[in-house]
Amino acid sequence: MQEDAGEFVDLHVPRRCSASNRIVGAQDHASIQMNVGEVDKVAGRFSGQFKTYAICRAIRRMGESEDSIPRLAKADGTVSKN
Repeated sequence: MQEDAGEFVDLHVPRRCSASNRIVGAQDHASIQMNVGEVDKVAGRFSGQFKTYAICRAIRRMGESEDSIPRLAKADGTVSKN
């Protein structure tokens, strides 16, 4: 729920799977969340910012997490497309 100003007022906003957009429940102990750091292209060092990806149990069980993480990183521009 949002206020008129656009701020979230809910106590809990559930995580969503980055690959399938499913809600990652509290009892989903097989899910993962990983932070991929952004690297400065000139200096080649960590810039202090990162992208967060959450992968739910269903995607991991199907073995699709190995394919979805690079696909998501390429779509965000974190990894080069070639």
